[in-house]
Amino acid sequence: MDKEAEAAMIEVRLVKEQDAAELLSLELRNKEFFQLYTGKREKDFYTLAGQSERINRAIASAGEDTGYHYVILLDSKIIGIVLLSEVVRENLQSCWIGYFLDKVQNGKGYMTEAVRQVVDIAFDELEFHRLEAGVMPHNIGSIKVLQKAGFHKEGIAIQNVKINGKWQDHQTLAIINPRDLM
Repeated sequence: MDKEAEAAMIEVRLVKEQDAAELLSLELRNKEFFQLYTGKREKDFYTLAGQSERINRAIASAGEDTGYHYVILLDSKIIGIVLLSEVVRENLQSCWIGYFLDKVQNGKGYMTEAVRQVVDIAFDELEFHRLEAGVMPHNIGSIKVLQKAGFHKEGIAIQNVKINGKWQDHQTLAIINPRDLM
């Protein structure tokens, strides 16, 4: 089976309360790997209670239209996460997209497919006009994921995100809802 056909086997859905144990397992397996690309996490994040709290916040955010937390499933197992955050409505209709994928699943096309699926949901169901992403400039794989999903580079945001206690530059990428392009 080719990479594209294999990637098409994944699905995304909103996170559920029952996902806590699987999310904890994903986070523990990838603790060092994910830490390279995220802010510092407290010890309780790596507990079942911490993951349950995270999920409850995510469910509440979706209900309030302030954020959406999707899990990526392969053979009914969670292999990653795609987040839509910092939702702004009214005259902007935009949000930020971020994601994490189990290290052993990298390079198989799963994240590109998951991002495409979430972009479709964001434009077709949630009716966003614009999605933005920020990626550390040396994270070429992540930049390629976004570009394959239709995002374009817009510029470098200087020292805008604190990763592991250090302010980091980020390549900003964006995509516009094709229905809004005239």
